[in-house]
Amino acid sequence: MKPGPKDRKVSVLITGEELTELQRLTWQMSESFGLDRRIENYAGKRPIGLRRWDLECLLVVIDLTLQDSKAYPDRTTSGYNALTQLLERIRYEYRQAFRD
Repeated sequence: MKPGPKDRKVSVLITGEELTELQRLTWQMSESFGLDRRIENYAGKRPIGLRRWDLECLLVVIDLTLQDSKAYPDRTTSGYNALTQLLERIRYEYRQAFRD
């Protein structure tokens, strides 16, 4: 998919445990126009540019994973908390950038 002239890009810095947990989920992003490869290769040294459809994909994948009791049977782990925090940051960035 090629972005149009009015498509905005949001820069988000994802580091540490948030990045580690997100990279575990890339297999769920197989239909995401290369987002899975971008997340796998992302090192977290500078912000990653995400378009609206990238953010929507991340929101769905992270939300579904957090609801899955098999993925996180213990909801007190640091990985679960990091992913929850990332979900809230992405929701915030999405709302800020794409208020319709």
